[in-house]
Order: sequence, then C-alpha cells, then structure tokens
Amino acid sequence: MPPRLTAQDFDQEVLSLFDAYVHGNLDRRGFLRQAQKFAKAGVTAAGLLAALSPDFAAGQQVRPDDARLRTERPSYPAPLGSGTVKGYLARPAGAGSNKLPAVIVIHENRGLNPHIEDIARRLALDGFMAFAPDALTRLGGYPGDEDKARDLFGQLDQAKTVEDFVAGARWLKARADSSGKLGAVGFCWGGGILHQLTVRLPELDAAVAFYGNTPAPQDAAKVKAPLLIHQAAVDERNNADWPAYEAALKAAGVKYTAWRYPGTQHGFNNDTTPRYDAAAAKLAWDRTIAFLKANLTRP
Repeated sequence: MPPRLTAQDFDQEVLSLFDAYVHGNLDRRGFLRQAQKFAKAGVTAAGLLAALSPDFAAGQQVRPDDARLRTERPSYPAPLGSGTVKGYLARPAGAGSNKLPAVIVIHENRGLNPHIEDIARRLALDGFMAFAPDALTRLGGYPGDEDKARDLFGQLDQAKTVEDFVAGARWLKARADSSGKLGAVGFCWGGGILHQLTVRLPELDAAVAFYGNTPAPQDAAKVKAPLLIHQAAVDERNNADWPAYEAALKAAGVKYTAWRYPGTQHGFNNDTTPRYDAAAAKLAWDRTIAFLKANLTRP
C-alpha cells in the first residue's frame, strides 16, 4: 500500500482551491478548471480532487462494532416544525447504569458522515456519552456521498439548524443516563455552530471549537462555558475574525484557551484527508480530552 499523501504533497494554491470547494465558494467545475495548471504527469485535476477527498476507511480509529462500546441511532423532537432529528450516540459498554458526562459532537459541513461517527466513538472510549446529530435530517439525512452532502448543505435553513442543535444539546443533557454535565465539540462548520451554542446555552459546561467561525464580538458577553479553541495556521477565512472576538472574550472575562498549530491547514484534525496533520491532531485531541475531563467529570 502506498504511503498516505500529506498537505506537503500539494501546492498551497491547490489546498486553498480545495478549501474554497469544500466550503461552497467554488463549484466542482471551477475547482477542476483552476487546478488544471497544477496537474503533473499522470495526475489530472480530477485526480487531485480525488486525492484530497475523504478516505473514511483510512481515517477510522475505532471500529463501529468495537466491543468496548454501545452505540445506537436515537432521534429527538425537532424544535421547529414537525418530525425529529436523527443522530448517532456512543457510550462505553462497561458503564452499565452509571450516569456519564455528555458531549454533543457537531459535524463539518457534510452531515453525519463516518468520520464524525468515529469521533463520537473516540469520545466514548474516554468515558463520555457522545451524541452527534445530523443537520441534514430535514433533507433526508447524510446521503453517503460527500458531493451530494455538499449540495444539500446549501439548502439548509441555517436558523432552524442552530435551533436543532440547541434542542439536541438540551435533550442530551436531560437524558436519564446523563450526569447532567454537558460539553460540546465542533469541527469547521460545526465549530461555528458550537460558538452559537456557547451564546445560547448558559448550562453548557465546556466547549471545544476546531477552526470554526466566531459570533459577533458583542455576543461574547453571553458566553458562560470555558472555551478551548484550536486553530489552523493556514486558515485566513476563520482566523481573520479571531482577534476582535478574542478581545471581546477578554473584556467579558470569559475563561478560554486558544492554540494555533504551526504549519497546519484548515481541517488538520480530520484524518480522512491529506490536510490531516498527525502531530498537531494528537496534541489537539489530547488537550481536548484533558479539558473535557477537567470540566465535566470533576465535582
């Protein structure tokens, strides 16, 4: 098996084009047209796109049938309109009837894909009850195809989606098998939703954002939960607004820690793509688990 590609195997402009494609600022045709000039012998623009796209099998750390875990796919009532929101829940199998600290996991802008389910399982192995809602539930759920998921995301009612996650967090905290301690972890688009939860949920006990956009600075005073912020070095789109929001957090007396990881690309924690940075991801994850345990498992 050939070695996995890393960000260093790609020109930075190609990585930036892919970031624009991932976030809906460039369509597939636009990516292929602009990436063509970086195609080399035997590698087409389509090949570059394929190489940068997720490989869920390569990134899986915890098998879905891991005997150490108990998983299920519960739903909770949708707060606006009829129906329910679906999700994926993972708990340690050995927890029995013990109540566990709960963590809501907020996915990237593709929905509840196999990578986010794997993230939930990783959290469960560290002693948490992890629940990942699917923002695409109202549109039929994650379709099993990243391009189709990207298209569906453009159809989301963002205001309703925020309410879905607010309701999901409260549903998780109120479960009979929850200890009542509630944390949240969000990635990319989910990092931005996480920040919305911090200004909406005073009952949130800990919040971890991986390279997400931030609320308006005036909303910082509403944040009650301690924050842990992970930022990529190459992420102008998200990092540009951080100084103003950080100043607002300081002025409001919010407890926060922010880390920016040298040499990393946006999405460096996602181990299904070449933007993954193993060393930075491990450090960020170790910090995340320590932070959650400190805030959710201590009296």
